[in-house]
Amino acid sequence: MNKNFFNTLFLTVVSIIFLVGTAGARMVSVAGDVVNMRSGPGKNYPVVWELGKGFPLKIVKTQGNWIKVTDYENDSGWIFKKLVDRSAHLVVKKKIINIRSGPGKNYKIIRQAKKGVVFKTIERKNDWVKVTHEESKLTGWIKRSLLWGW
Repeated sequence: MNKNFFNTLFLTVVSIIFLVGTAGARMVSVAGDVVNMRSGPGKNYPVVWELGKGFPLKIVKTQGNWIKVTDYENDSGWIFKKLVDRSAHLVVKKKIINIRSGPGKNYKIIRQAKKGVVFKTIERKNDWVKVTHEESKLTGWIKRSLLWGW
């Protein structure tokens, strides 16, 4: 067998491992109205952020009843496990984005949203996501690349 075969095989295996690892990244969303994210895994650690309902987070590590999480800006902290759930939510990661009446740029802009606004995920279609804002009940479509979460 030649060297190219082994190089190709190695790159293929590394790519599969990478894809499986990133696809397996576990996401959660804040379940309570306001939840404290702390600097360590316990109530005795200082609160570093207060997060609102639905805010999406990526799990980095678990320790007992606590999970270490990161957000869309790569801020990290610890949250008590029972204060999150697996409901799909997304957060706006750009300064201002358009919310449209359908899944594409040819659809009418019905509203705009600012960075940090959280939406509940309803449906996915190609590169677009149908979302709803749980407080205002606004429902529309946003280009997926403008959002972070799941």
